[in-house]
Amino acid sequence: MSGTPEVADPHELMELMPWLSEEDRAALDQALGVGEVLWSPQRGPQTWAAETRADVVFYGGSAGGGKTDLEIGLALTEHEKSIIFRREAVQLVGIEERVAEILGTRAGYDGQDRIWRLPPVAGLSEGRTLELGSVKEPGDWKKYQGRPHDLIAFDEVTHFTEMQVRQLMGWKRTGSLKVRQRVVMAGNPPTDSEGEWVIRFFAPWLDPEHPNPAKPGELRWFVSDEEGKDREVPNSKPVLVGRKWVQPHSRTFIPSSVKDNLFLRVTGYEATLDSLPEPFRSQMRDGNFMAGRRDDVWQVLPTAWIRAAQARWKPRDIKGPMSAVGLDPARGGLDRTAIARRHREWFDELICVPGAVTSDGPSTAALTVQHVRNGAPVAVDSIGIGSSALDFCKGLGLKMFSVNASEGTTSLDKTGNFRFRNVRALMYWRLREALDPTATEPIALPPDQELFSDLAAMRFKIVTLGKTAAIQMLPKDDIRELLGRSPDKGDAVAMTFVDGLPEAGIVADVRAFRRMRGYA
Repeated sequence: MSGTPEVADPHELMELMPWLSEEDRAALDQALGVGEVLWSPQRGPQTWAAETRADVVFYGGSAGGGKTDLEIGLALTEHEKSIIFRREAVQLVGIEERVAEILGTRAGYDGQDRIWRLPPVAGLSEGRTLELGSVKEPGDWKKYQGRPHDLIAFDEVTHFTEMQVRQLMGWKRTGSLKVRQRVVMAGNPPTDSEGEWVIRFFAPWLDPEHPNPAKPGELRWFVSDEEGKDREVPNSKPVLVGRKWVQPHSRTFIPSSVKDNLFLRVTGYEATLDSLPEPFRSQMRDGNFMAGRRDDVWQVLPTAWIRAAQARWKPRDIKGPMSAVGLDPARGGLDRTAIARRHREWFDELICVPGAVTSDGPSTAALTVQHVRNGAPVAVDSIGIGSSALDFCKGLGLKMFSVNASEGTTSLDKTGNFRFRNVRALMYWRLREALDPTATEPIALPPDQELFSDLAAMRFKIVTLGKTAAIQMLPKDDIRELLGRSPDKGDAVAMTFVDGLPEAGIVADVRAFRRMRGYA
């Protein structure tokens, strides 16, 4: 074969590539004008993702769909100030090599600062750059504060914490009217619970249980409410949040697969994905976000147990006596005051209000007293504002129980093998024991997604306490970094399991009556 093949469809040309000689390939490159355009998206999902008007697009699912090429290609052709993140710096090497391959040179690359000086593109300003960044530790996002970019991309986004992504997205901005601003996320399904925030972030597309599912490529609009929580709105029109009008931002998800990548279709990569064992085959080949979801080995509360507890929950008209209340108070800021109301094994829907509503002890007490019934004891975090709330709640006649999470304890787990580093570890482990499906009366938790996230984020380690092995929780500040907020709802639920909590008034009265009558 010589000269240029008389084939108009580029997809058909790619099918022929394995059988072309070097001479034929060179002739084909010349005929197609290879090198005249830095990059252009492949027909299909990649073009769809490049052309979507969404402010935030998640492109991916399966492996080999051209995810990284999309990020690089947009930076090279449509943007002026771009940055592509990987979780670890060592993972940027592949991106460096791919940029150099597309450009045909490493000229303009500062390897120390990982910044490319890009060639000019018609319609865009001079001095274009592409930066490569990494945020290995949860708080490393702070290194990039005050550095705006019109394209922010996250390669393998499920490897990042939610807080890292949300904080870095805040620097999506530009002073140029010539260029659009957008965030591109690329990645495969998460392989552990830490990456599950991506499923929540794109729940209309990825969560099969979402009440209002979205089609691939469909735009949905969101605002952040006064509590910093995402709220979906009908369209792009400004909405009132508190006293301020806020402009919604759009999101979408566009799935890709190796079948969409012409360059990999001819390499046998699809056969490689077919040979993977489950659940990796379903994750990497099919982009199945529900397959193979597994817990961190040090996760305190197994994901399956939490989901089972939420699946057991049903609303009740008759709730029975309230047996305990967990109160996690907050004063202003982004933290919230959470109240968990427990009726033996069944929890009512959690009460959660902005910290500004409970700015002092009296306001916290006024909120709490509205939700306590049957003489139920109230376990309250007594540090900070909690101490004031404790006193004022007592003044209103509530049965209060002070919880100092950092205080030591001599309690053991139900097997008698482990001690606890402090009260915080104890109450979460007691919650774990209550969640155990083999328990006599496993608890039922409301299907609250934030509560699920709080509980699934908890981690522990085994330490030595004296001559005994002890359970120690990951510090709360680390959990805060992981979630992007304080685990207020999780803490409120866990406090209802603290050792030493007195019985509810009505329960104590009934037991006293039974003892008086000789029944117990």
